[in-house]
Amino acid sequence: MATRLKNLDRDTPMLLPPDLRDWIPQKHIVHFLIDAVDRLPAGDFRFNLRGTGDEQYPPRMMLTLLIYCYATGRFSSRGIEDATWSDVIVRYICGGSLHPDHDTICAFRRTNRELFEKAFVRVLLMAQETAGLKKVGTVSVDGTKIKASASKHSAVS
Repeated sequence: MATRLKNLDRDTPMLLPPDLRDWIPQKHIVHFLIDAVDRLPAGDFRFNLRGTGDEQYPPRMMLTLLIYCYATGRFSSRGIEDATWSDVIVRYICGGSLHPDHDTICAFRRTNRELFEKAFVRVLLMAQETAGLKKVGTVSVDGTKIKASASKHSAVS
């Protein structure tokens, strides 16, 4: 008996662009995060008020992007930039066509650091209040530096 395999065709283009919402389950955390960030006050964001340079990315999108990536274990700006091209959920957060580069992500994180820390906690509190998340697990943002002494002399008795 011959083995039957499904047809794999990578060469035929899609007739219509796919709708990213069809690829994300209704109960996925991303829907809760987008709603939670939309409820946060908008007055706390820092913008480039000079009006120079390219158009700015929507700050709520950038904040949602950072919160989702931190919650799923992506911390580097370059890793987040790569995810805007390859991860369906991150593409959904960015509207499918926006791809902030690593420098933009890093600059947003740096200039809105206090907002990001407060928003991260607020979103977790909203999840607790509304039962938006069934299981949070351990989520932490910590940059504690600890001096280590790992010399051969101190390790070998």
